Amino acid sequence: MAKIELKKPVVEEISANIEGAQSVVLVQYCGLTVEQDTRLRKELRDNGVVYKVYKNTMMNFAFKGTDCESLAPQLEGPNAIAISKTDATAPARILAKFGKEAPALEIKGGIVEGTYYDAAGMAEIAKVPSREELLGKLLGSIQSPITNFARVLNQIAESKAEA
Repeated sequence: MAKIELKKPVVEEISANIEGAQSVVLVQYCGLTVEQDTRLRKELRDNGVVYKVYKNTMMNFAFKGTDCESLAPQLEGPNAIAISKTDATAPARILAKFGKEAPALEIKGGIVEGTYYDAAGMAEIAKVPSREELLGKLLGSIQSPITNFARVLNQIAESKAEA
C-alpha cells in the first residue's frame, strides 16, 4: 500500500472534524506532563470539544481550501487542535484557563466562526462567557426588575396594613 493511501484517511478525518466547526484552536502542547494532558483531554471532552494531535503535514493538507488555511503558517513544532462544533468559545476558554496552571500549553491561534485570530485574539475570545452563562445573565437581568417591582408592591401593601 502506498504511503499516500495510508495518510488519506487521517486527512479526511481532520477535514471532517473541521467542517462546520464553530471554532478550531491550534495549541502547542510540548512540556505538558501525562497527568496534565489527561486532565486537559477530559475537560475538553466533557465540554464537547475534540482535541487531537496530528502531524503538521496532515493538518496542512486538510486545511487547504478551508477557513483554517490561515492557520497553516503556525504549523511548526508539536501541535494539537481543539475543535468545537457547538460552542465557539469553549476551546479557547478551556485552553486559556488550563494554560494558567500549565504554562507549557500555548495557544498559537485559531478560527472562530470563520475568522482567524492570533494568540492575543484567542486570549480575548477566551474571556467571553459560555452560552449558558450569558443566558443566565440575560434571564437575571429580565427577572430583576419584576422582582424589584413585586418587592415594592409588597412593601406598600405592608405599610397600608400597619396604618
